[in-house]
Amino acid sequence: MQQCSCFLHRLGGKEKDKPVDLVLSCVDNFEARMAINTACNELGQSWFESGVSENAVSGHIQFIVPGDTSCFACAPPLVVATHTDERTLKKEGVCAASLPTTMAVVAGFLVQNVLKYLLKFGEFSYYLGYNALQDYFPTMRMKPNPQCDDTHCRKQQQLFQEREAAKPKVEVEKVEELAAVHEDNEWSIEIVSETTAEEAQAAQGDVPSLTHGVTVAYTKPVQQEADSSELVSNTELSLEDLMKQMQSL
Repeated sequence: MQQCSCFLHRLGGKEKDKPVDLVLSCVDNFEARMAINTACNELGQSWFESGVSENAVSGHIQFIVPGDTSCFACAPPLVVATHTDERTLKKEGVCAASLPTTMAVVAGFLVQNVLKYLLKFGEFSYYLGYNALQDYFPTMRMKPNPQCDDTHCRKQQQLFQEREAAKPKVEVEKVEELAAVHEDNEWSIEIVSETTAEEAQAAQGDVPSLTHGVTVAYTKPVQQEADSSELVSNTELSLEDLMKQMQSL
């Protein structure tokens, strides 16, 4: 109990009860994460949770705002939900030595998002996963669970809803459409394309079917067969005769 009180005092700040700006979690077990989660929920302290899987080929970071986003107890892993002592679990196929590359990638994601949050530039991720086997990076934002087991989380949810309700409502201004100037077009000025629709379609070529979010930067134009009337007819004249004809022009 004394250790928990000391931990809350540290999060509350050492100087004149000034809270810390952000808490970073880099622990390696669920029990420690739950302790940090409970403390941050009680204080209303935002924090970043991070971790790497036991097989060392995936990881994630998660930004948790008590009351606004899902806390670590809102959607707990099975070992936490069943209140099972994780030290008694038999872990099959676990890599004894974690890959330092996976650790470095997840740590880089954590530091980069912390800098964006504190320095207020770009957009930080509320949840960013990393699957090293497929190089897959899922992102999402989870809402808090109204039936969360953590009482402090439910209290923070109520406080957050009260703060949102107290905010002044922003009225959306209607933008009036301006009338077109010189709609009569006295001088008959028109903007036309120099290429026809057939020429534009031929220049684009065949566009392959792509995954959503991927676009084609360049397509190979369709090769058109030359008209036979434009081909140079064969001649029996020699090269020297043709050169003489060219010189006489």
